[in-house]
Amino acid sequence: MSEPAFRLVCLPLALIGAPGDWAREMLAEGEIALLADDGGLNAIDQVAHDLGLISVPVIRGERTPQRQQRTVIAYADTLPLVWVADGFDDETTRWAHDRGQMTLLMEADGPLSDDERRRIDRFVATLGRQSE
Repeated sequence: MSEPAFRLVCLPLALIGAPGDWAREMLAEGEIALLADDGGLNAIDQVAHDLGLISVPVIRGERTPQRQQRTVIAYADTLPLVWVADGFDDETTRWAHDRGQMTLLMEADGPLSDDERRRIDRFVATLGRQSE
């Protein structure tokens, strides 16, 4: 894959335990970067194994939630973005609304539910239809 169609940024916990090959199939046209959490390297390793990846990018940690959100915004660059986090500040919500590329901000503080996974699937499917 040359240029990904979108980027996914999330905590490892959001993907651990997802059914079957859901995450791998969802990421067929995208790329993932993880945010470190309390699970540390073990959680990152688990996601990499589940996705069949040898390596996985990790977004650098920042000292404050606001700085962390600005770092993810910089990583998003010009690609559509699926961003799963435990919350978003008003500045990030405005950025997502105002930017030119499609952006899905999803609040989740644990493994993604069936409804949350379906919402991501709809977002990715919409991206696919737009590129046709």
